[in-house]
Amino acid sequence: MDDLKKNSIFLISFSLTILFILWGVFFTNHLKSVTNIVYNGSIKYLGWVYVVTTFLFVVFSIYLFFSKFGQIRLGQSTDKPDFSTPSWLAMLFSAGMGIGIVYWAVAEPITHYTNPPYGTGYTDEAANTAMQYTFFHWGLHPWGIYTVIGLALTFFQYNRKMPASISSVFYPILKDRIYGPIGKAIDILSVFATVFGIATSLGLGALQVTAGIHSIFNTPNTLFIQLIVIAVATVVFIISINTGLEKGVKVLSNSAMYISVLIIILLLILGPTVTIIKVFLNTIGLYINDFVHMSLRLTPFGEGEWIANWTMFYWAWWISWAPFVGMFIARISRGRTIKEFIIGVLIFPTFGTCLWMSIFGGSALDLVMNSGGDQLAKFIAENASLAIFILFEHLPYSAVLNIIGFALVAIYYVTVADSSSFVLGMLSEGGTLNPSNKIKTIWGIIQSAVAAVLLLAGGLSVLQTVAIVVAFPFAIIMIIMCYSLIKGLQKEIELQRKRRKVQ
Repeated sequence: MDDLKKNSIFLISFSLTILFILWGVFFTNHLKSVTNIVYNGSIKYLGWVYVVTTFLFVVFSIYLFFSKFGQIRLGQSTDKPDFSTPSWLAMLFSAGMGIGIVYWAVAEPITHYTNPPYGTGYTDEAANTAMQYTFFHWGLHPWGIYTVIGLALTFFQYNRKMPASISSVFYPILKDRIYGPIGKAIDILSVFATVFGIATSLGLGALQVTAGIHSIFNTPNTLFIQLIVIAVATVVFIISINTGLEKGVKVLSNSAMYISVLIIILLLILGPTVTIIKVFLNTIGLYINDFVHMSLRLTPFGEGEWIANWTMFYWAWWISWAPFVGMFIARISRGRTIKEFIIGVLIFPTFGTCLWMSIFGGSALDLVMNSGGDQLAKFIAENASLAIFILFEHLPYSAVLNIIGFALVAIYYVTVADSSSFVLGMLSEGGTLNPSNKIKTIWGIIQSAVAAVLLLAGGLSVLQTVAIVVAFPFAIIMIIMCYSLIKGLQKEIELQRKRRKVQ
């Protein structure tokens, strides 16, 4: 039964993805038209679902931290963590944010400064609002999504000895039906969501790598070069794939973290240090103070275009990433308690992303408000892939910063592609912890092909549209997942009480 399930999940997922690629290659305009229609309908009638569910995931994660379940160990009572805490944090941070945190660190605050969610752009108030919403989009909400799915997968994988697949989480509800058509459908949807969520990031990564090459070597910043970048990167991460999780992804993640720390230190020294500190502290206060309002903010009496283009896109993007990140976090998180898990997956990364955004966003806002002017702000907002390199050009030792920034983008690109191919292999081979190199290589090539097709179909706008469309059904699945996890944890508490009585 396992072999049949494993093969059918791979074959169906692979076939559907190939059909999408062919659709994009031969009927590009039709793909763009259909996705736009579905996107507009999703946002108009179902956008509130993304807003409510994502907020609930944060609340649910905080509840688990303070609940009686917090002391449950993920795995057997004698299990020790497979990775040191620094390596664990580095890997989950690289997988959870990756390319996006570099792509949007300058572009998003500046874009919100020119076009805030409310109020007038190009003002001091717009700058504060820009940082506040950047924290909001990259803070607790995405990591709350990852916490829920990662915790559920880790628990059922190591405490219940279930296969490493999304369908295993639903065993308390479906029982052995997870091995039938319903379970297969869940796993196929998970693979499909993962492919397009990752393809969106690989597309963004290709845009930024090309922008970095343009800044350093003055090569053309064109679609053709972007496609070449995807092709070369595919070869590189396929080589990395075949070195395994312990070597390839671990080394890449640690390297990305070291370079990230280096670039943070350099920007704190070379940039407006005092302003960065003030931005971080001030925005933390605004973020905490308005957290609930931002989390549930909709515009029932307005167009709501800003929320659709930003907040709903982000929530959908994170949800489409959830199967991949959740599976990857589960693979590396055995041996930790639920409370330790939530600190590592929810609290620490939120602090790290907010610090990162303060350094880059604060430096960029200081630049445009004190010396660059409105024209520079507008130019950055219209050229998001170049944003980080534009900032570097206005700082001392810009050539060095450009090279370090380019290296960071390239490593994050390969890390995300590598780890996602590993997870897709796990999902499509029935939950095995060590998928074959052949399957990982196939998925690596497929992801790159989808990213290329989406860029051909219209670049960033189509990337965003497809992410939102694909993520909706998985948002519903994750709501049910919360209920299933609670049932599983309650059962674990009962088993622990019985063991204590026997002893």
